[in-house]
Amino acid sequence: MASVQLGIDSLLATKPAWLKTARIGLLANQASVDGRLRHSRDRLLAAGARITALFAPQHGYFGEQQANMIESDDFIDHHLGIPVFSLYGQTRQPTEAMLSYIDVLIVDLQDVGTRVYTFGTTLALCMEASRRHDVLVVVLDRPNPIGGQLCEGNLLDLERRSFVGHFPIPMRHGLTMAEMARLYNEAFDIGAPLQLFTMHGWTRDMLYRQTDLYWVPPSPNLPTPESTLLYPGQVILEGTNLSEGRGTTTPFELWGAPYLELEQILEFLADKELSGLVLRPTRFTPSFDKWRGESCAGFQIHLTDSEVYRPFKSSLTLLQAVVISHGKNFQWISPPYEYEFNHLPIEIILGSTNLHTQLEAGVPIEELERSWKPQLEQFRQLREPYLLYS
Repeated sequence: MASVQLGIDSLLATKPAWLKTARIGLLANQASVDGRLRHSRDRLLAAGARITALFAPQHGYFGEQQANMIESDDFIDHHLGIPVFSLYGQTRQPTEAMLSYIDVLIVDLQDVGTRVYTFGTTLALCMEASRRHDVLVVVLDRPNPIGGQLCEGNLLDLERRSFVGHFPIPMRHGLTMAEMARLYNEAFDIGAPLQLFTMHGWTRDMLYRQTDLYWVPPSPNLPTPESTLLYPGQVILEGTNLSEGRGTTTPFELWGAPYLELEQILEFLADKELSGLVLRPTRFTPSFDKWRGESCAGFQIHLTDSEVYRPFKSSLTLLQAVVISHGKNFQWISPPYEYEFNHLPIEIILGSTNLHTQLEAGVPIEELERSWKPQLEQFRQLREPYLLYS
């Protein structure tokens, strides 16, 4: 067994009274496995639980769907003969009809520690629906793969609230799913019936490789734990006409575009602080997504020191280099993006009405960081009472 014991282990060791009496719904996907790669559904069934519905987040119950409004359908699990409801299809929040199947909703999802990763929003929407319909929400905790100490970025401006940002938290929040649930429920006043099952052996300074747990990609473009370290920064490229490496074997490590002039980028970056990484010039051809079938000039990001690497700051710096030096070819992409049809995708991703225009104006990244430092410190203080691990 892995050295870190997961929330599913704590639940089955505790054996709460409802485990064998309640009608149980399970929100899970292919990464909802224990330290021996046994799926939580199978472990619950073996323990005598009565699962009456399954729920799937973005990317589907089997994690086979790509990103951004590629939906999953409801279907029937033919082994159990029960419905599998998609929370990334006709609806993104459980309906009253869906919740009528269950008394308890168990949430067991592997998050990746980044505000725009939609599992956190799905958790919040499930909690809000469960409060209205008096369904107990049970969160089985899992590691934050990029650690639980560091927070990074501006807090979401509620004027740009969306499915990739539900509450005013920073891009890198340093919380586990159970900690998010506590924060949402109390600090942000959801007030749902809530029960948490924590991990044993996980500490806030741990990255995923240090847990001895197997990595199962929670979505198609996060194939390794290292890709999650890059994601809080490189995800912002989704709001641009730069490829973030989708359609290659190393998404979020590779980035670029056919129009990119690498020497101009390197010249702009010459006096910029980029710690913990090496940029290696390269070319790549995406097999799908942006610039499909076209040869892109770009870079691969090689992490050299995850302790000093700051993904959000680094990627803002890289993006500003392109914005400043490639103004004629660079573009912010147009809506829709994650069910937001009115605002620019970059505003939704950054959670800000004006951060992208500040990049265009050449405002130094260090100055931007100083401007949101007070709110980031307020968030650190806000989250403190809800932390579950030392």
